[in-house]
Amino acid sequence: MATKHEQIIEYITNLEVGEKISVRSIAKALTVSEGTAYRAIKESENQGLVSTIERVGTIRIEKKKKENIEKLTYAEVVNIVDGQVLGGREGLHKTLNRFVIGAMKLDAMMRYVEAGNLLIVGNRDQVHKVGLEAGAAVLITGGFGTSDEAISIADELNLPIISTSYDTFTVAAMINRAIYDQLIKKEIVLVDDILIPFQDTYYMTTQNTVDKWHDLNEKTGHSRYPVIDSNMKIQGMVAAKDVLGASKQTPIEKVMTSNPITVNERTSVAAVAHVMVWEGIELLPVIDNQRKLLGVISRQDVLKALQMVQRQPHIGETIEDIVTSRIQDISTDELAFQCEVTPQMTNQLGTISYGVITTLVTEIGSRVLRKFKKGDLVVENITLYFIKPVQIDSVITILPKVLEVGRKHGKIDVELYHNGKITGKALMMAQLID
Repeated sequence: MATKHEQIIEYITNLEVGEKISVRSIAKALTVSEGTAYRAIKESENQGLVSTIERVGTIRIEKKKKENIEKLTYAEVVNIVDGQVLGGREGLHKTLNRFVIGAMKLDAMMRYVEAGNLLIVGNRDQVHKVGLEAGAAVLITGGFGTSDEAISIADELNLPIISTSYDTFTVAAMINRAIYDQLIKKEIVLVDDILIPFQDTYYMTTQNTVDKWHDLNEKTGHSRYPVIDSNMKIQGMVAAKDVLGASKQTPIEKVMTSNPITVNERTSVAAVAHVMVWEGIELLPVIDNQRKLLGVISRQDVLKALQMVQRQPHIGETIEDIVTSRIQDISTDELAFQCEVTPQMTNQLGTISYGVITTLVTEIGSRVLRKFKKGDLVVENITLYFIKPVQIDSVITILPKVLEVGRKHGKIDVELYHNGKITGKALMMAQLID
């Protein structure tokens, strides 16, 4: 039996894209308390099923597919530019394929405007109308409004017309930044990308006996299986060590490991690798918010995915990319690296930020450990136990020393110098994954 929370999520999922919802309407439709409805709407927002826009309300939006993540909905644009929706509210759930800045004469501009575009333009009522008629939504900059005629065209065509107080350049930069942020997210490999889906998963149910484990083992050659109940919810995991010495008639519930460690489809593969290595797990069940089994993920697939990610070129530039791209290897007889402190690496005081120091220690410690041991590693602990301010535009020298490298762990001591004086000292420990 689904909980009230699960019923509300299912109800929202089945709504038409573009439909407006509220706490009160959900509470009334499903006879639940407003608190329960509110929590479910917030969860739906986290899942990308709905979007809440100031002065408009909460609307059902299309859940983004991973390959389509760089497309924004008009609803998201309203939030990005702190916009006010003047008309065409019914079309807020639609996605835009590109934006066009209307800074030229009308006839020249319209050669570039197509259906599904967002036309960014100032106080030009005629352009607003023509843009909408061409199938594009309109974003008016400078805080201006538009004519009643343009608003009625927007309502009729279900194409949003939005006003923002920002200027054209700022708006274009904000939208660009949002797309860029999503491209960085797109690169992160999630469990969803590599899981073995439910239909291809070998599993057992709580009704089975140990006999079923032997059948599956003979058929697949595998020794670990998730155990689910009649509602497909995860109940346990069973492995060879669990069935050892048990009679074939023993109920699987008696021998399985209850409450197993699980992950959801939006967990990053890097986080999963850490859990699998730390806990010594070969197979993890992947579940949804209702704890229903979506599939499994194997240690082998996780390690393969991590290796693939490291070989891929990056699309966007994260803060980490900015820092690591400026590290130079100046090693001679002993290991040494240099890095210039750029404006992006500083805090509000104009000195190097603690986050950047951590990134430098992590990156250089990882590079050094990889010289000793091929394969992947997960940083387990970083202790910064001495820091002095380093000004913007300074060049710092980083000297790592290997303290210990074992089969599963490595320890590195990292010292940072500026003008021959020590400005930072740290200890990094990492798990080595082979």
